[in-house]
This record gives sequence, structure tokens and C-alpha cells, in this order.
Amino acid sequence: MQIDYYFATISPFSYLSATRPAEVAAKHGATLNYKPLDIMALFGRTGGTPPGQRHESRQDYRLVEIRRTAAKLGMPINLKPAHWPTNPAPSSYAIIAAAKDGSGDIAKLVAGITRACWVEERDIAQDDVIADCLEAAGFDRALVNAGLMEGAEIYARNLEQAVAAGVFGAPFFIADGEKFWGQDRIDDLDAFLAAR
Repeated sequence: MQIDYYFATISPFSYLSATRPAEVAAKHGATLNYKPLDIMALFGRTGGTPPGQRHESRQDYRLVEIRRTAAKLGMPINLKPAHWPTNPAPSSYAIIAAAKDGSGDIAKLVAGITRACWVEERDIAQDDVIADCLEAAGFDRALVNAGLMEGAEIYARNLEQAVAAGVFGAPFFIADGEKFWGQDRIDDLDAFLAAR
């Protein structure tokens, strides 16, 4: 079973997914295809509105949901991180290079990059921050600058594939044509895979 995992390195809900998608995939012998994408561009392509452009009441409630979800999961979070939004492309390119390299723990890398943004007050557009996350997940720090052209192409392709597949937010999972939107649907993904 293949699971396409669309996520954004600047998404709080991708952060709150942590390593659970990989754990669910491993539990069922499924392959998790990591597909980082530009969430702001995705919103524009699929009728969504970037958080900063939403009505104040929607912005306020989004923060309530993030706080509640983090508390429920026992995860720390900074609701207004110093470096958000930032350019998600460099961290996404590094994830793409790391997935191709395969020498470390890709789930730990994704969790580490999103945590750097949402907990550690670090700018995940900076090479040193990305390199630290790569190293902590068992990858070579040099991957921060590896395959940038290929990374850019795959990153752009991920967005096109997401739009074509009906993806409109992050995280978003597609397994055998079945769609699951949000970190709060990981249990549903688990149940779906268990029934296969």
C-alpha cells in the first residue's frame, strides 16, 4: 500500500502530526511517500485563504484549535512563532534530498523541521537550521545543499499533483484513492489500512 503524504513544513498541523504518519504506515507495512508542498500556493489554487488573510474571527479560532490540539497531544507549541511564515522551499528541498538519500530517519527529519518552526523559534529557511535538523535525524548536513534543482522540480510537481488529486490543506493523506485531511484523521487512516 502506498500513502501519499502531502504536508507543509510551515504548517502547525503538519507539526502536530509528528511521526505518527510513519508509525501508522509501518504498522501496516505501507510505504509513506513524503510530498512537501507550498501550502500558501495550494490555498490559492484550491479556493482557500492564507491564514493571515482570513477574517479575524477565523484567525482567532485557528489559534484556539492549534492550542487545544497541542494540549491534547501533549506537544509544546508557540502559537505565534517568531519566524512564521517563512520560506518553506529550502526545508522542503532538504526533505526531498533526504528521502532520496535514505540514510537517516525521514519521519524524524520532518518532525524536527516543523518543531524548529513551531517550538524552537528557529527560521527553517536558514541553511544552518535545516542542517541541524538533518544531522539530528541521521542525515549528512551537506544534504542542505544537495539536489536543489531536482528538489525545486519535485516541490513544484508535488503542488501540481496535490491540486490534481483534490488536496486542499495539510497534512493530507491519500491511500488507495481514499482521502484523509488533517492530523486529526490519522486514526481514520490507521483504521482504513487495518481494514485492507
